[in-house]
Amino acid sequence: MASRRSAVKALDWLAFAERVPPNQKAMFNALKTRSDTISAKLTSLPAKPPAIDWAYYRTTIAKAGLVDEFEKKFNALTIPEPKDTQSEKINLQEQEANKTALAFIAESKARVASFEKEVCSYYIGYKMFTKPLFIYNIFYRVS
Repeated sequence: MASRRSAVKALDWLAFAERVPPNQKAMFNALKTRSDTISAKLTSLPAKPPAIDWAYYRTTIAKAGLVDEFEKKFNALTIPEPKDTQSEKINLQEQEANKTALAFIAESKARVASFEKEVCSYYIGYKMFTKPLFIYNIFYRVS
């Protein structure tokens, strides 16, 4: 269990919740509840399973050698843990998504700067803004 526990990554649920659309909040809450339940169940389990009392089974089971055979096979048993084959692909996708996001942010900042420049070209002081100028800007000025 200890190796499994160390492999579990902590999720930033607040950051995750910010990205969930309003129409999917119920599904997100169900996911978080399920994740919390599974996490609590995993943490309640001991890191190492309790040892088997082979002496008790030797005295209880009448067939000679059966418990010894089971003990030998049990101690020889190794359960392979699955290898992580997807994390590298996911990390590459994340890096590519970060690059595209940064490019989009740079383009957006450039657009915002051009829009601010355009807005500044329309701006005049409020003291100089007369009623005819207001009507002209609303109805006749076409950009």
